[in-house]
Amino acid sequence: MQQLAIFGGTFDPIHWGHLLVAETALHQVCLEKVIWVPSLNPPHKEAALFEHRMQMLQLAIKDNPAFTASLVETNRSGTSYAINTLIDLSACYPNTQWYWIVGLDTFQTLPRWYRGHELAQMCDWLIAPRLLGGETITQSKLICKQVEEQFRKQSHTIHWQLLNIPIVGVSSSLIRKFCHERQSIRYLVPESVRSYITNNNLYSHKSE
Repeated sequence: MQQLAIFGGTFDPIHWGHLLVAETALHQVCLEKVIWVPSLNPPHKEAALFEHRMQMLQLAIKDNPAFTASLVETNRSGTSYAINTLIDLSACYPNTQWYWIVGLDTFQTLPRWYRGHELAQMCDWLIAPRLLGGETITQSKLICKQVEEQFRKQSHTIHWQLLNIPIVGVSSSLIRKFCHERQSIRYLVPESVRSYITNNNLYSHKSE
């Protein structure tokens, strides 16, 4: 049985932090592949056009044969829900042990996701800890255990582990802010992504 991970998100834009998380997951649990799935219609936020976000993603991952971008979200209309993504990918990749890569803040909201209790048991969860603002690994583990307990109270199980990643103080919102303020984003994103943002004048007109 092959081991694959889904890395979903807005990726608005993709940055070195995302890539570091995916690379860590790849080796920490011996994955064959990380499937990047940019949200077509994120349910809680506005984002740059899907075509722009997908193009930046493909530029960023093209040199890593273990990374692939999926267009699975374009096969349906309406709001993007994680469980639909997993069901659709399972049809494309049978006989698979699935993992899902998420940040700690996102993992905390899992019990409130659409069909979240069902999804929680369909894959193992790889969690990027929140190490900024004085957070520690111990605190991150405690938060994950609290989420696990929420599921247990409703007779659901969930398997998770923290990813052992170094601190990277970069976020998509910071990059958008820097673009809006005409500050340099060199070394925050791959150079190919920086050039794409510049050439397409992304994020310069408003701060999100």
